[in-house]
Amino acid sequence: MDIFNRQESKVRSYSNSFPVVFNKAKGCWLETENGERYLDFLAGAGSLNYGHNNPILKQALVDYIEADGVTHGLDMHSSAKAQFLTILNEKILQPRSLNYKVQFTGPTGTNAVEAALKLARKVTQRCSIVAFTNGFHGCTAGALAATGNQHHRQGSGIPLNNVTRIPFEGYADIDGLKLFETMLTDNSSGMDKPAAVLLETVQGEGGLNVASNKWLSHLSQICKRHGILLIVDDIQAGCGRTGTFFSFEPSGIQPDIVTLSKSIGGYGLPMAIVLLKPELDVWKAGEHNGTFRGNNHAFVTAAKAIDEYWSDEQFEKHIAECSVLVEQTIERNIKRYPELFVQKKGRGMMIGVECCNGEMSGEIAKTCFDNGMVIETAGPDDEVVKFFCPLTITKSELKQGLSIFENAVDQVATKHFKKAS
Repeated sequence: MDIFNRQESKVRSYSNSFPVVFNKAKGCWLETENGERYLDFLAGAGSLNYGHNNPILKQALVDYIEADGVTHGLDMHSSAKAQFLTILNEKILQPRSLNYKVQFTGPTGTNAVEAALKLARKVTQRCSIVAFTNGFHGCTAGALAATGNQHHRQGSGIPLNNVTRIPFEGYADIDGLKLFETMLTDNSSGMDKPAAVLLETVQGEGGLNVASNKWLSHLSQICKRHGILLIVDDIQAGCGRTGTFFSFEPSGIQPDIVTLSKSIGGYGLPMAIVLLKPELDVWKAGEHNGTFRGNNHAFVTAAKAIDEYWSDEQFEKHIAECSVLVEQTIERNIKRYPELFVQKKGRGMMIGVECCNGEMSGEIAKTCFDNGMVIETAGPDDEVVKFFCPLTITKSELKQGLSIFENAVDQVATKHFKKAS
């Protein structure tokens, strides 16, 4: 571990919780250089929905590389890009009656958010953005301004302006949408009419807070009435994590702009895109660019992932069945240890359990790691244990991970509370 401690910046975080050296990964398994195996219930924070080194995606990538396919080409046309755009349109957009243009941004989610905010401001000629309590959108300046988490915000070193924050659904029992519309129609509210509203339908880092379909529909209606663009940040919740390809599908809304990254590349390769309604495409050439705004290797694996997993309903059914298994485990343990757990959070396979405090959730996660599973916490005080395994996990592997979790819960509860009968 000396090389990491000597050479790597202290800004690293995940390695502090998982202090081993990994050198192999397959499916939902990580393996250290010493041959120790860990179930991966982190999955690259949602970047590995199809697992590590997915054999189908790997073969497509190897074939492309061996054929000397274009690796880097800025935003020039390539056969790999054409294939991705075709499959995205035929398998994802058209079946959902979604008409979007596609913008390739720099390869990170925060860059996609930056592009979406810039575009909304350019289209509307307004600069203010509305975001939500507990939202997380990235760590570059614009995206960070819309992020609620103080730990991340304090690293900026500059004022973070031009964002008005309103309560997310369920926050402090406040009707945030009623407040929002009242402020929009009150000339003395102090709120400048925003260019856009930016939100996650399920707040990942914020603690797996879920916006209901009714709430999302109401928000969409407010935006339409007032000529405000609606941006859905689907970077963590998208690509099947909540049970459908887009997290907003069950609500019936059609956002003006959608940001995708993390698992859109299929294989864990860096890639980010912005989906935008055609009438919003007012960019001038090169207004938002970047050297790596077209990852051809990611185009190959992204297209293969969509073709393999989203051509029929089988993958969605698998996600739903796995979600039931996790929910049952969570609910069983809430009943067993009411003094330890508060409630189930999230939906689909973007799911977790809220503990009484961050100390308990951290102890459960550490105990899981000691027993062979990588799992993280989320929420304002890291109070939520977050189940984020690859969506391709088998049910037997999932049950193995859930067993590790339950054993960890027993150990922590026995240490701190009387064991349930």
